Amino acid sequence: MATMKAARLHAIGDFRCDEVEVPVPHGDQFLMKVGACGICGSDIPRIFELGTSTKKYPLTLGHEFGGTIVAVGETADPNLIGKRGAVFPCIPCRKCGPCLTANYAMCENYDYLGSRSDGGMAEYVLVPSEWHFVESHNPETTDEMLGMVEPCTVAEHAVRKGNVTAGHYVVIFGAGPIGIMASRWVKIFGATPILVDVVEGKVEFANEHGECCVNSMTCDIVEKIKELTGGHMADVVIEGTGTGPGLCNSIRVARTFGTIVLMGNPHKDTVITLKEHSTILRKELTLKGIWNDHYAETPINEWTQTVKMMDEGKMKVLDLITHRTNVEGLPKLCEDIFKRNVVICKAMYSAKEN
Repeated sequence: MATMKAARLHAIGDFRCDEVEVPVPHGDQFLMKVGACGICGSDIPRIFELGTSTKKYPLTLGHEFGGTIVAVGETADPNLIGKRGAVFPCIPCRKCGPCLTANYAMCENYDYLGSRSDGGMAEYVLVPSEWHFVESHNPETTDEMLGMVEPCTVAEHAVRKGNVTAGHYVVIFGAGPIGIMASRWVKIFGATPILVDVVEGKVEFANEHGECCVNSMTCDIVEKIKELTGGHMADVVIEGTGTGPGLCNSIRVARTFGTIVLMGNPHKDTVITLKEHSTILRKELTLKGIWNDHYAETPINEWTQTVKMMDEGKMKVLDLITHRTNVEGLPKLCEDIFKRNVVICKAMYSAKEN
C-alpha cells in the first residue's frame, strides 16, 4: 500500500500532518502529484474558528493547487498522464439553475476540493475529472505559479466585473496578494491601478513590488485619490477588505456614476454611515458583488485566461510568495499566521520543500 503525507483538519484547532493511503483514481478521475498549494485567507478561520462547512473530519485542506497528473481512472484519457496545470476546485452538481447557465460558482448543491472534499495540502490529490484541469503549455510556468492560479483568477473576475477598460482609474482597497494581483490585471487591461491599505508593511511591500500603494491611515484618502487621478477620482473601486471603513472609503473615492465591486468577505461589523448611504444615491453608484470566478468558455473562461497570461509571462506572481513550507510544516505555518507570529503576503506549501 502506497502512502503519502497530508495536512488534515480533525476538529477545530486540530490540524496535523498524517500518513495516509495514496488515493487510486477510478472512472473519469485522475491523480495529481501536487507541486504547490497556497494557504488561502479562508483556510485560517476554517482551521482555528469555524471548522469545515459540512463538519466532515478528518479533511485534507487546500483549494489553491496545481501539479502533474500521474495516474488516471479506467475511463479517463491516458494522454493526461504527464500533463501539468491547475485545478478548478469547485465540483458543481450540473443540474441546478446556475449550473445549467454555466455559472458553476453559484451552484446550489456543490462539493469543493479542500473545504468539503480532500484537497491539495497533500503529496497527491484525487480530482473528479479532466473537466477540472487547466493545462499549462509553458514548462517555465512553475508549480508555485500554478498554485497561485485560483486567487489570481478571483482577482481577474473582480476586474472583469468592474468592466475595467483602458483609461480607467481603478482604486483597490486591500493590498494583500489578491489585491496586488488585481492591480496587475488592471494594468493588463490598460487602466491605472491605485492600491490602498492600512498596514504600513503591506503598503511598503506593494510599492517595493512595482505597485502604487497608499496608506489611508496616514493621509486624507479622498484628497490623495483626487491628487493621484488629477481630480478624476475612481471609475472603478474594488473593495477587498470586507470592512466598514473600506466600504465607506470606496463610496467616497468613487466618481459619479462609478462602480464598486464588492470582493472582500464582510466582517461582523461591516456597516456604512447615513452619509455614505446617501452618497451611493447621489452619485448613482453601481455596486456589484462577486463570488469566486467564471469557469466556462462563454463569454470567457477566466481560469484558462489566467494560466495563459502566466504562460506568456504577462502575469507575474512568484514575487508575492513570502513563506514556503513542506507538507509537515503546514500546521505550524498556519498557526503562526493565525497568531500573527509572521507577516505574510502569500504562504504556500511547495513540493520543492519536501
